[in-house]
Amino acid sequence: MTAPALDLLCIGNAIVDILAPVSQETLTALGSPLGSMTLIDAAQAAEIEAKITPEQVMGGGSAANTAVVAASLGVRVGYLGKVAADEAGLGYARDLTAQNLLYPSVPVEGADRPTARCIILVTPDGQRTMHTYLGICTEFGPEDVDQQAVSSAAVTYMEGYLFDKDRAQAAFILAAETAHKAGRRVALTLSDTFCVARHHDAFRALVAGHIDILFANEAEICALYGTNDFDSASAQAGADASLVVLTRAEKGAVILSEGQRLVVPTEPVKVVDTTGAGDAFAAGFLAGLAKGHSLEACARLGNQSAGAIITRMGARPAEDFALKA
Repeated sequence: MTAPALDLLCIGNAIVDILAPVSQETLTALGSPLGSMTLIDAAQAAEIEAKITPEQVMGGGSAANTAVVAASLGVRVGYLGKVAADEAGLGYARDLTAQNLLYPSVPVEGADRPTARCIILVTPDGQRTMHTYLGICTEFGPEDVDQQAVSSAAVTYMEGYLFDKDRAQAAFILAAETAHKAGRRVALTLSDTFCVARHHDAFRALVAGHIDILFANEAEICALYGTNDFDSASAQAGADASLVVLTRAEKGAVILSEGQRLVVPTEPVKVVDTTGAGDAFAAGFLAGLAKGHSLEACARLGNQSAGAIITRMGARPAEDFALKA
């Protein structure tokens, strides 16, 4: 097995984030449950955008956020995600390459669907409620898996949000098989309880058959194993994947590996915007893993990365992001 050229390759929905602060009353008027992620069409996106004042417009998408934070921690990172060759998509590609990420995905010329966007409404309590128009990113399929990039990465990390369509599910399996053939590891984040509910059996099969490192929060892991008992769900996860990393907000993180259970607390911070907290945690953890840190140190770095992100608007690190793996 050759030495990996990349420490981490992330695969996910390539989405432009539009962040806007809103009142609870505005959110209620839109009929959106606090903290939810709702899929919308182009007309709904235009309607919501007409009612808000964006504070930030930036590249986004869960796995892309993980990729950018991990790169900022000093590890070698690549990303695969589908965009159109429109203004948003070309800007998205430039943004990633400017941050020293490998981005072999080619923006699609003449696409019949535009680059995706996620409108993130942030209430005064720091909670984010997302409205996502997926555009072309959901057309990601096996042909979009750059097998050379996958084979060259120590860990390929896949985003559960992308798992909705059959072709994307086939792409996940191809990526996992390609990585394992090259002697690499495969990681998955469950992303959202609604994703798990929509494709429960497919997720279970993916985790049991193809995943080495599983990331989830408490609600997601319970949804995957059909129980409200966190300890039961985590035990089942530990039987399916060799390394399980579970986040529990202010309770910290639970790590399961080789029959061992490790609880790593987190430090309280002043929450401004929870957008990207899980993405940043995964980035910190995987960056620590790439540097050969202990699992406890990886989890601490994950907690610190998430804490640094949620104290400001947006899911990407600012210039004062000073953590290193």
